[in-house]
Amino acid sequence: MSDRGMFGAHGSGDTSGFGGLVRRSISAGSSERPYGGYFDDVADELERAFPEFNDAIEKVVVDRGELTLHIKREKLFDVAKKLRDTESLRFEMCMGVNGVHYPEDKGRELHAIYPLLSLTHNRRIRLEVSVPESDPHIPSLVEVWGGNNWHERETWDMFGIIFDGHPALTRILMPDDWPGHPQRKDYPLGGIPVEYKGATVPDPSQRRSYR
Repeated sequence: MSDRGMFGAHGSGDTSGFGGLVRRSISAGSSERPYGGYFDDVADELERAFPEFNDAIEKVVVDRGELTLHIKREKLFDVAKKLRDTESLRFEMCMGVNGVHYPEDKGRELHAIYPLLSLTHNRRIRLEVSVPESDPHIPSLVEVWGGNNWHERETWDMFGIIFDGHPALTRILMPDDWPGHPQRKDYPLGGIPVEYKGATVPDPSQRRSYR
C-alpha cells in the first residue's frame, strides 16, 4: 500500500488536498469463516431468517473489528426488514447513512454504508451497497428505520445517491438550486462562484424537486 497525502503524507506535509497528494484506499476482500465473536451468530441467524441470503449478499467483510455485509441493492430493503424484525437479530436502530465516492471503483463508484445497532443483543454491524454513477439508485430505508429520513437527504445532497421511495428527497444542507454534490471527489475545490445579490427564494411548492 502506498501512502501519499492526507495524514500519511511524505515530503511536503501538505494535508489540504490542494497539492494533489493522494492516500490510496484498498477495499478489503471477502472474509472466511469463522468471523469471530458474535459475527458468526449474526450471519447464521440472518441466513436462517432469509433463505435468499447467498443471492443477496455480495460478500462478508470483517475488518478493523467490524462486520460489514455487502448487499445487492435490489435486496437491501428485504434484508433490512429481516435484520430489524427477527427476534434473534433485532437491529432496532440504524445510526444513519454514510456516502462514499470511489471514482476508481468502476461500475461501483458510489457506496452507501448503514451502521446498525441492536439494543436487545448489544451488537453492531454495517450494511454496504455499491452503485454506479450512471445509475445511482438505492431503495430508501425510511419505512424500516424512520430516522433515516434526514440522513438519506444528506447523502443525496452531498453525493447524489437517489433513494427510491423516500417521502421527500430534497437537499438538506445546500440551497435547492445548488449545482453538483460537494463531497464527491470530482467536485471542484473552490470552483463554484457564489453570488447572493438579488437572490430570491421561490415558494416551497415551486422550488422543491421530489425524486
